[in-house]
Amino acid sequence: MNDLSSKISKVKDFISRETGKREKLLEQLDSDKNMLKELEANIELLEKVIILFQKTSVFARNQAKTQIEALVTKCLQFIFESDIEFVIEIEELRNKANAEFYVISQIDGVKIKTKPELSRGGGIVDIVSLALRIAFLQIHKPQIEGPLILDEPAKHVSEDYIFNVGNFLDQTSQMFNRQIIMITHNQHLAAIGSNSYKVDLVGSISSVNRVEA
Repeated sequence: MNDLSSKISKVKDFISRETGKREKLLEQLDSDKNMLKELEANIELLEKVIILFQKTSVFARNQAKTQIEALVTKCLQFIFESDIEFVIEIEELRNKANAEFYVISQIDGVKIKTKPELSRGGGIVDIVSLALRIAFLQIHKPQIEGPLILDEPAKHVSEDYIFNVGNFLDQTSQMFNRQIIMITHNQHLAAIGSNSYKVDLVGSISSVNRVEA
């Protein structure tokens, strides 16, 4: 009986360990799925900007290019407080405009040009994506009315720069007279809103409560 109890105990320990491994794998799978959705959303946005270039004349295309580069560059410099530049390179492929996006950084006096997704991890990609959305709304003809809706903006930006992100969003809303509706888990970004609400999930029921400034 003692041997049997010992074996049963070992089997239980094994099952417990394997169950823990399975739960971790499922968590990683969910995390990877969420990251894939974010990448797909960013790719969709970049494709829309490329289509915008394709449907405009060379003159209008160059104007849009200049406006977008300037706005995204100012956004990056404001948030990361560094000499960083956003550049769009356009070339004709089979009578269609093809755009490539780059970030140029200054390191010890040397210019380094990389794709946004290869610069400082996800932080640069988040800010480029955010700035492109704002630029796309502002230069589109006819202008797109309505609020700017953001879901977890600057999710991968470090806390060192999150205050700058909040200030940028606040100034953007005022400058372009456009309402911003934002979903975020970041306490600082939640606090900058004129109206903030906290959503708590208790069991299967959500409760929404206004957060006082």
